[in-house]
Amino acid sequence: MQNIYDTRQKFKFIFLSLSLIIVAVFLYISNNLVKDLSVEERNKMEIWAEATRALVTERPDSSTVDVGLNLRILQSNTSIPVIIADEDDNIIDYRNLNIPEEKSDRFLEKKLDEYKKNSNTIEIPIDNETRQYLYYDDSILLKRLSYYPMIQMGVMILFIIIAYLALMSTKKAEQNKVWVGLSKETAHQLGTPISSLMAWMDLLELNGVNKELLSDMNKDVKRLSVIAERFSKIGSKPEMKLESVNDVLTNATEYMRRRVSEKVKITTHTPDEPIYSMMCVPLIEWVIENLCKNAIDAMSGEGKIDITLFRDEKWCYIEIKDSGKGILKKYFKTIFHPGFTTKKRGWGLGLTLVKRIIEEYHDGKIFVKDSEIGKGTTFRIELRLA
Repeated sequence: MQNIYDTRQKFKFIFLSLSLIIVAVFLYISNNLVKDLSVEERNKMEIWAEATRALVTERPDSSTVDVGLNLRILQSNTSIPVIIADEDDNIIDYRNLNIPEEKSDRFLEKKLDEYKKNSNTIEIPIDNETRQYLYYDDSILLKRLSYYPMIQMGVMILFIIIAYLALMSTKKAEQNKVWVGLSKETAHQLGTPISSLMAWMDLLELNGVNKELLSDMNKDVKRLSVIAERFSKIGSKPEMKLESVNDVLTNATEYMRRRVSEKVKITTHTPDEPIYSMMCVPLIEWVIENLCKNAIDAMSGEGKIDITLFRDEKWCYIEIKDSGKGILKKYFKTIFHPGFTTKKRGWGLGLTLVKRIIEEYHDGKIFVKDSEIGKGTTFRIELRLA
């Protein structure tokens, strides 16, 4: 498959890759910050445990202990929840816990069990036979910071999504301007030679040229006028009229049938009763012709195209089935993207414009109904009934 917009796809990949790298770097830094704060709290608790041991084991008149300093160390902890218990889980002391007035003992027992399950435990040796244990939880600040990397990641991902959508929206708007400008310029350029051809046709008729020959030539000149009109309508709201889908489909396929090889058989199946829908005939005919031309290319100029029209209570359906080489399922949606083409030559805009005509101008739907490699493809168009 060939895509003339590979550069744009590479830019998308680079943008997303850089975004993911930035998110990863910020998460790494944030996680390291949380880990550093956790280690810092561990160090504080070890000092707190040592101060507790010193107050319990040292004599007040000993020159090796500074009672005032140890008390200040114990009092400095105003944020880290702490429980001190003996070897039998009897609670000796606690700090920074919001104790309920009722069932306070039960509350402390639950907190002790909760703290014992994590690794935030420090042993306090009182003497050779006695041990106390300091259990603590992360401070409120550390808990809040632990959520910060995830919140930061969410905000950054949201920002990246918004930036990406804004970028793609801008690019799409630029592409639309290019297509509209190209279409209108094409229609303008076709205007002069078409007018000239019409004048030549009148001159040939005055000179007695074969009328049957002139009739066929005149049909092709008028067809060029229709094509120019189609291009001129791109980018502007087309005029919608109540039309018979049967007639529009028959006329479009009949035109294609007279101008393709005898090796291509185009068959149209329409119901006896007319089906009506609001549409712009030149644009719908363009859609049918474009799909038929793509089918002929897919069949390498030899095969069968079946076009079927039917309806239900709210919609009418046009199915165009060919006997071509088929499309891989992964390309069912991609083929409508700008620049996507299976041909060696071409801009890859045909199906993009077809989709825009059906979905934006006629409020309908177009998609690949099914396809099988080597057997063919079926496109379905859905239009609202009048």
